[in-house]
Amino acid sequence: MEEINYGPLRFLIGKWASEGFLGENRAPDPDRKVENTKFRQEMVFEPAGDIENHEQLLYALRYSTMAWEEGDDEEPFHEEVGYFIWDKANRQVMKSFIVPRGIAVNAGGDANIDDIEFTVKAELGSPTYGLCSNKFLDEQFQTISYEVKFELLDENRFLYNENTRIKITGQDQIFDHTEKNELIRVV
Repeated sequence: MEEINYGPLRFLIGKWASEGFLGENRAPDPDRKVENTKFRQEMVFEPAGDIENHEQLLYALRYSTMAWEEGDDEEPFHEEVGYFIWDKANRQVMKSFIVPRGIAVNAGGDANIDDIEFTVKAELGSPTYGLCSNKFLDEQFQTISYEVKFELLDENRFLYNENTRIKITGQDQIFDHTEKNELIRVV
């Protein structure tokens, strides 16, 4: 397995953590208003190797993240599991993941093999890079788009900036659920 096959995902391989509660999360609070919280986070990216999909050859990293809010360091408030995938022939990066609230996301975007930053997006209703939610979330907190940018700062630091746009029942404005954090390599 050649590391270069992971293209722009190569720098993610390993275990990462934020330095304390520096992550920023803007989300709907229990009353469907704005809640801003600080959090700490751990991410793991493990090589899963190459995946043959008929004529298509993909390179995947297994991915997981957990986040804890400032003031509650025992139980994570957020968790994701999935894959980051590089399609070298089509110059596509993908992030396919699930959140245990009943949301599945398949986001994608263009990238070059040696890029040190990339963005993936998903849109509700897209036949390729799309979103799927459970009935409650679709009716009350409908996710209409997802976008995240990853950027390598140096060999041992990267940052991401994410925006999940949500249509909340009873509100005229689309809610921008934003999250950002900087992580350092642990292993």
